[in-house]
Amino acid sequence: MARFRRKSCIALIALVLLILIITLALKALTPDDSLLNSPGVMVFMEKKNDNQIQRQIDSKPDQTKMNDLPKSNNDAQLEATLKRFPPPNYYLHAFYYTWYGNPKFDGQYIHWNHKQLPHWDSKVAQGYPQGSHNPPEDIGSNFYPSLGAYSSRDPSIIEAHMQQLRTAAIGVIAVSWYPPNMKDENGHPTDDIVPLLLEVAHKYHIKVVFHIEPYTGRDEVNMFSNVKTLIEKYGDHPAFFRYQTNNGKLLPLFYVYDSYLMNSEQWAKLLKHTESNSIRDTPYDAIFIALLVEEKHKRDILTAGFDGVYTYFATNGFSYGSTQRNWGSIKAFCEDNNLIFIPSVGPGYIDTSVRPWNFQNTRNRINGKYYETSLSAALEARPDFISVTSFNEWHEGTQIEMAIPKTGQTVYLDYLPNKPTIYLEITRKWAAVFGGERRKWQK
Repeated sequence: MARFRRKSCIALIALVLLILIITLALKALTPDDSLLNSPGVMVFMEKKNDNQIQRQIDSKPDQTKMNDLPKSNNDAQLEATLKRFPPPNYYLHAFYYTWYGNPKFDGQYIHWNHKQLPHWDSKVAQGYPQGSHNPPEDIGSNFYPSLGAYSSRDPSIIEAHMQQLRTAAIGVIAVSWYPPNMKDENGHPTDDIVPLLLEVAHKYHIKVVFHIEPYTGRDEVNMFSNVKTLIEKYGDHPAFFRYQTNNGKLLPLFYVYDSYLMNSEQWAKLLKHTESNSIRDTPYDAIFIALLVEEKHKRDILTAGFDGVYTYFATNGFSYGSTQRNWGSIKAFCEDNNLIFIPSVGPGYIDTSVRPWNFQNTRNRINGKYYETSLSAALEARPDFISVTSFNEWHEGTQIEMAIPKTGQTVYLDYLPNKPTIYLEITRKWAAVFGGERRKWQK
């Protein structure tokens, strides 16, 4: 009887083991990820993981790196896109204009319909056409943009511009700026475009500085107020450019267009440390770069308390500052007086679509040779930065933005026989040369 019970017990144990083995075998035949292959469950699992990671970040912010976060498809695509671009050169700046508009985004064409400006001599003016251009076929430019008569408010246009800038290895854009509710003679206010511009620029690791225009009533008092406004509104954004000075301060940089319109005594009240209402040593201190036009402006700029000079104009020989053979002596003056020197280079110049009488200042692009000569001259002067006039000043034909051949009621110039990207490619090449030369100069 005891032997029978032992046999029964052994049989029962064997049966249990057999059932367990069969269960395990069946489980092994079922894919572990079968449920995760369902899109709905996958989305839920991803959200759950994101929430868990976010809680970890909130509780231990110093121990969790952003690189540990799962990347979205958009992030991955952007990262792949950025890898195709050369690294941005933050010593290479390009003047950038946000004053263009079209009916889709602005209710009307803005700046593309630029007036044909009359000559100051009424007798000469009678010999040239007057009136406004009629977009989109007839625009205020001698070239036609590959993106068409675009709006500067169009997010897709800003995205395309940032990609072109990164193709050219340009690290900083100098945005033409008027105070809120103020504008140039032919446009509309554009300060409200800046937040979007900063966001898209940051995506592409591009920095932004401001090119302060000669707005109506500009003086030392409202300049202080406007610089304060810019820094308070945009200074905390990661795309806002700051530069470390020789004394270790990390400061914003501002280009001041037509700075000579204010006398040096007025500027000194803003820019000299000795003045009681100076911006120096306040939270709004910055690097202020004056426009050098005439040779006599050198001393005025020094007396005013500016931190450096730039030359802006793309026409070699148009002014003392834009004449390339003068850049060596201007650099020597800047070195002697602890000033930053920023020569401005351009691919050519033609503005006869808006100033039909101004043929004397036209500079032919010569299939890129004019631009390369300008860049070479800038490097010979060993500048602190180089500025490009311009990325997209279409009225004056200084753009390096992509242009296309176009035929119709208006005859446009083009970049043929080269590609629409030719001036981006030239910029990219010289950005690398400039980077290499800078490293040699610092040794």
